Amino acid sequence: MRTTKLSFAAFALAAIFAFASCASMNNTGRGALLGGGGGALLGAGIGALAGGSQGAAVGAAIGAGVGAGTGALIGHRMDKKQEEIAQAIRDAEVEQVIDENGLQAIKVTFADGILFGFNSTALSTAAQTALAQFAGQISNEQGLDITILGNTDNIGTHAVNQRISLERAQSVQNFLLGRGVPSARIIAVQGLAFDNPIASNDTEAGRAKNRRVEIFLTANAHMVRQAEAGTL
Repeated sequence: MRTTKLSFAAFALAAIFAFASCASMNNTGRGALLGGGGGALLGAGIGALAGGSQGAAVGAAIGAGVGAGTGALIGHRMDKKQEEIAQAIRDAEVEQVIDENGLQAIKVTFADGILFGFNSTALSTAAQTALAQFAGQISNEQGLDITILGNTDNIGTHAVNQRISLERAQSVQNFLLGRGVPSARIIAVQGLAFDNPIASNDTEAGRAKNRRVEIFLTANAHMVRQAEAGTL
């Protein structure tokens, strides 16, 4: 039992130091650390810390481990794309997360008030403008897979919120498809109801934050092959 405790403590300490080092790096540095084996060490833990509980659950499994050099190139590409999206879309929060492969990814959060009216699943005019700009940033990016997650507050039943969150995610999906984003690149569209809050549902301000659509951009096998070949 003592050996087990020491082993767990050593693992936890290593995870803390690795995450602290990761926090001071840009995406390129993180990509090298995670691609070189840090991602295998921390796994879903860093994903949850860096990107919320969904951070570790997005991205199609690529298969074989990604080397440090490949991870660094992917991190550099994600740095650039994150900056481009943030400059193009002012009405969204753009941040970095870690996908299930331990690679850098991008999370774009659109607030509910920008996208939809109350209890509506129809995209507002402002939403269409923002999403059109977003589609222009990603439609030709063959190396990026897309996951769309709808979220609600906890007002009403779980069944109703599940339906609304899914239909809102699908509304975003359909708009992006209409703007030229290839269907094969959208690998998941889910409604999470109020199961993944990012703020307290006890206040209106918190509920407003929880009503959102999140889009995750993750490196796929095509981007990994490009990075390995030095053509990314």
